[in-house]
Amino acid sequence: MGSSEADDDQLLKSFLAEVSEAERDNEVLRILGCFKLNPFEHLKLSFDSSVDEVKKQYRKLSLLVHPDKCKHPQAQEAFGALAKAQQLLLDPQERGYILDQVTSAKEELRAKRKKELRKDSASKIKSQVDEGKYEEQFERSDEFQKQLIIKVREILTDKEWRRRKMQMRISEEEGRLKKDEEETKEMWKRKREHEEKWEETRDQRVSSWRDFMKTGKKARKGELKPPRLKTEDPNKSYVQRPVKRG
Repeated sequence: MGSSEADDDQLLKSFLAEVSEAERDNEVLRILGCFKLNPFEHLKLSFDSSVDEVKKQYRKLSLLVHPDKCKHPQAQEAFGALAKAQQLLLDPQERGYILDQVTSAKEELRAKRKKELRKDSASKIKSQVDEGKYEEQFERSDEFQKQLIIKVREILTDKEWRRRKMQMRISEEEGRLKKDEEETKEMWKRKREHEEKWEETRDQRVSSWRDFMKTGKKARKGELKPPRLKTEDPNKSYVQRPVKRG
């Protein structure tokens, strides 16, 4: 370990020794009150912070709210939120996704400011004369940084909402397909069982029919019965009897 890192560790220990319990509790509440989709807020870092700055800030804040050192009942939850924030910012893909949204937020704010400058001739002229330095200075201001944080929140919220809706639609579609598949399986199962029963009674049906054709006897219970033929009934008025003519 170099002398610089040793000095940092000693400075950190001195800082933590001076931190009161109230300050630790306040930090827990701050972390839990952060916008959940922006890990930079959890670690109190600007969007252009380096990986080393992420690690250093995480170490400082995690020691501040560590459950072994902080008596707040939600210290464990805050500690976990910091760990997740560091994990996201150390993941190139996750970090890149968030920074892409930051870029989109800056573009929207710049477009909005450009429209505002058209109405303010003095600011527009100053911006053109300074060749962009006026705008660079404005983007480093607290006002712009506050606007940027709010805009990033809006974009991340919109993206997350769209993602959840898409996931919900996918889940619904998967559920519908699964239900259709189960209904189709059940239909084929019933059809197969019907065919099997029909095949099992085939010999019985054939034998019963042959017996009937040979003997003309009434089929026994459970056997296939041939249709009854209609015969004339002299006791029924609708039966037409032959008329004898003289």
